[in-house]
Amino acid sequence: MNEFIPLRNIPQSSAFRKGDTFVLFGELFDRGYANGLVNEARAAGMTIIGMTVGRREDSGSLRPLNADELAAAEAHLGGKIINVPMMAGFDMDAPAGTPTVTALVNEMTLKTWQEHSLDWAHVEACRALGVARFKAAVDEAMRQLTELIPAGANVFFAHTMAGGLIKTKVFLAIANRIYKGRGERFISSKALLASDLGKLNLMNFDEVTANSFAYLIEGSAAIRAHAEQTGGQVRYTAYGYHGTEVLIDGAYQWQTYTNYTQGYAKKRLEEIARTAWAEGIKATVFNCPEIRTNSSDVFIGLELSLFPLLNAFKREGCSTWGDEQWTTCAALLQEGSSLSNVLEILDSYNAAPVAASFRDFEAWPMDNTPELADHMIGTSESISALHKERNALITDHLSTLVIEATGRLMFNETSDPTGPVLWLGHDVIAKQLAALHSGAQPAA
Repeated sequence: MNEFIPLRNIPQSSAFRKGDTFVLFGELFDRGYANGLVNEARAAGMTIIGMTVGRREDSGSLRPLNADELAAAEAHLGGKIINVPMMAGFDMDAPAGTPTVTALVNEMTLKTWQEHSLDWAHVEACRALGVARFKAAVDEAMRQLTELIPAGANVFFAHTMAGGLIKTKVFLAIANRIYKGRGERFISSKALLASDLGKLNLMNFDEVTANSFAYLIEGSAAIRAHAEQTGGQVRYTAYGYHGTEVLIDGAYQWQTYTNYTQGYAKKRLEEIARTAWAEGIKATVFNCPEIRTNSSDVFIGLELSLFPLLNAFKREGCSTWGDEQWTTCAALLQEGSSLSNVLEILDSYNAAPVAASFRDFEAWPMDNTPELADHMIGTSESISALHKERNALITDHLSTLVIEATGRLMFNETSDPTGPVLWLGHDVIAKQLAALHSGAQPAA
């Protein structure tokens, strides 16, 4: 089911307050969307409780955080962490005495991976073990969480788990060529998905990015029932990606990054929210704009969609504050370069037939092509070269603003969500930033 439903207007208030509980279902990292939501929960005075994926020993075994790791994580989060390892996926699970799928992938090479066949019965056995392990961890974490939630409190579950790449040298080399490769280094994403290696990664993407959301909803049923029986409400959010509306040729148009292999799992995440919603559970996937994070930096060119946000600041009435963002971003460029130069490059990029051909919502996620890779990666590199420093980019600054806006939008919208799947485009991002900052008023 593909139905584009953007959030157009900013929600004005939230029902969450002091005494309510915010649960981060995943770990908090320095660069990522979850920071915006955690900041909103903290500002509202909510009790913040986090989870952990645990840590791997050199042997591959999974363990809880040690005392020092736990203290550091709780200080970073600003709340208690339930120290039950919840590493989603099955890449390191296997029946005793048999190899993990990671070990099997390690047998592949750049010359053999496309022809390499996997034992799918064994893969399924590994998957079943991984799912059972994860669901047992969820059950234990929810048992401990139950004791921390006061009767009648509202509960906000924020699912942040994503990813699932099989972390082996051969796959990282392949992924590097799919997402960064040009010319002779280009590898087709279609070729990957046709291989057993690609199919295995899609399965693990599903478990980490999507099915973990379903296991959370299922595992927290008793908490949900108790909250509702005592006068509280339970809400669930998850972070999706399914393209974003940005200003192109003076109008907001849907566009996307290609190839976003995890898109199949993100679509499954949407279906999980729709299923929950049909059962009366308020679970919402927010499809957020492209930003630079620790994990998204592998996707060269993804950041190009951030630059049109500057024009959205002007369109949506961000006023003096919006002008200040232009000034801040311009200061990051080399002498002789300007934001006008950058935006002209972006206009040419978006106007090119190869870029326009990928603005096909119904076909998403589409496979990459050599022509798109040349166009997108070349544009990304040319814009990066205009900056004074490669580690101080305009897109870093714009990413922090998007995180701030999405945090407020999701926090307020989740009180009374309008649907199971919503898109946050540059229009509502700019409107929210206008409303947040002194002296700025959102456009009518």
